[in-house]
Amino acid sequence: MWTGGERMSLLKQINSPEDLKKLSREELPTLAQEVREEILRVVSNNGGHLSSNLGVVELTLVLHYLFDTPQDKIIWDTSNQTYTHKLLTGRREKFSTLRQYGGISGFAKREESVYDTFNAGHSGTGISAGVGITAARDQSGKNHKVIVVVGDGALTAGMAYEGLNQAGALKQDLIVILNDNEMSISKNVGAISSYLSRIMTGQFYTRVKEETKTILKSIPKLGAPILELVKRAEESAKGLIVPGLLFEELGFLYVGPIDGHRFDHLFPTLENIKKLKGPILIHVLTKKGKGYEPAEKDPIFFHIAPPFNLETGEVRKKSAHSTYTHIFADTLIKLAKEDPRIIAITAAMAEGTGLAKFANVFPERFYDVGIAEQHAVTFAAGLACEGYRPVAAIYSTFLQRAFDQIVHDVAVQNLPVTFAIDRGGLVAEDGTTHHGALDLSYLRHLPNLVVMAPKDENELQHMIKTAINREGPTAVRYSRGSAQGVPLDPEIRILEIGKGEALAEGEDLAIIAIGYGVAPAVLAAERLAKEGIFATVVNARFVKPLDRDLITSVVRKTKSVLTVEENTLMGGFGSAVLECLADEGLLADLTVRRIGLPDEFIGQGPQEMLRQKYGITAENIVEQAKALLKGNGNKKHKGLAAATRQ
Repeated sequence: MWTGGERMSLLKQINSPEDLKKLSREELPTLAQEVREEILRVVSNNGGHLSSNLGVVELTLVLHYLFDTPQDKIIWDTSNQTYTHKLLTGRREKFSTLRQYGGISGFAKREESVYDTFNAGHSGTGISAGVGITAARDQSGKNHKVIVVVGDGALTAGMAYEGLNQAGALKQDLIVILNDNEMSISKNVGAISSYLSRIMTGQFYTRVKEETKTILKSIPKLGAPILELVKRAEESAKGLIVPGLLFEELGFLYVGPIDGHRFDHLFPTLENIKKLKGPILIHVLTKKGKGYEPAEKDPIFFHIAPPFNLETGEVRKKSAHSTYTHIFADTLIKLAKEDPRIIAITAAMAEGTGLAKFANVFPERFYDVGIAEQHAVTFAAGLACEGYRPVAAIYSTFLQRAFDQIVHDVAVQNLPVTFAIDRGGLVAEDGTTHHGALDLSYLRHLPNLVVMAPKDENELQHMIKTAINREGPTAVRYSRGSAQGVPLDPEIRILEIGKGEALAEGEDLAIIAIGYGVAPAVLAAERLAKEGIFATVVNARFVKPLDRDLITSVVRKTKSVLTVEENTLMGGFGSAVLECLADEGLLADLTVRRIGLPDEFIGQGPQEMLRQKYGITAENIVEQAKALLKGNGNKKHKGLAAATRQ
């Protein structure tokens, strides 16, 4: 479409899928290019999931062009591949706010749009959700389509197969699209298989195929073997004997693979699929980073990219300090050189957890089990049973998925598995599904399990060694992002289990902190001292077991106690301190305030801004301390301001 010699933007004309359908199919390649340019513009400024989103542009356009959304339901597994979807469904003008505080989410979010069918930040949930939504449709007597798009390794998650198994058994009308963006596309094989797939999805072929199966099954003795030979011949023609057979045996009609960047392949295949009934799996091949050379060359880095220079692909801002992730990886390598029992395990996050570096040094002692956290934990338990010291490095939010395995397979047997819990606390722009806000609460009540959190990177290295050398399960939880910038001790030592440390002395109040909360607590004490208020600051180090002797000795000297943690207050570190004080009969003479995260799911936003919002800062600790002292009637500080956050 051209006006006055300049082409009008197609993307700017689209505010809903209905607008998309007004375009001709010949215009869609141009629109796809505009979509990629907009995704690149915003992600280069904001950061975000780039590779997979660039790879799914054509598929998303065709889905919204052919299906009647939102009546027809599209479910995006993991949903970090929904940027094109968002641009087409009324969020184009807000797209610049992607992953920003108060802006649109980087994931599907039902609260954000009627086109977002199901919220998902963890992989492997889409098929199960799709089966449930399909069952609800059938229960209600409706007939709309349900389409599940799975990708980013979702089929390494066991839950995906549980969903496939039920869907195949129920024979529901469900479409699953496997967006396979890790395979290289062979032009010859891809072209042939795409042609066969378009033919095989036609109604005539499908009817003849089913009638032939019925006839063959009716032939005594010979029917079943012949049918099996026919099936194998068919799969051989597709060039994918094993994958096709797997899905067919689960009860799905398998179609593919087809080229996910060819509109002339996607349209006829999906048009034929729309006419079919029952569970269908379409295997679509796409290329991660499609259309942006740096992302095509390094799809792992650009899977979740920080803000970068669009022309060069280089990161715009680099931290002056090492991250906790890097310190963990370097420590593990150093320890593994001395201890051959150390085995490193990750669940599809080799780069994110820092273990890619470990794998380069010890490839035979590194295992990436895929998006299978439950398996990762029990796999580690098996290694521990045989005398090894497995270290499972898993993000806090993803470790939630393996809670039963931590209990049943590790803690009950008191096995020496180390859980290196990355991204503990607030993690910024990924938002609600990715904040590590719950781990201290869901881990601290497990028998046999020791839970630690370091105040800085030097303490982290000592905690890793302590965990590996302990005869039982141990969790070390640390934050996302830059560490404190303190020097590292040349010799890594083993800490005494359950022993904290006092970092400052004072009798006006006690500030007891854990992990990230220690640094602002120390800074707050320094500021309070300038005003004549003197606090004892305790670095608890251990959430479980608490250093009860240190905590009780400190609080006996004061009437005012503050606890600080970057975890939900519900059942967290502050609750553990309260329980300790109650057990010792000290609460009657004390006023205790807890600083931490509220009983709600935290939204997206810059890490430091969220810490400001929820008071995990030196400024808020100072305010809370003053209010606490005034509330306790401390005459020395009678004039102190009282306005604070509860």
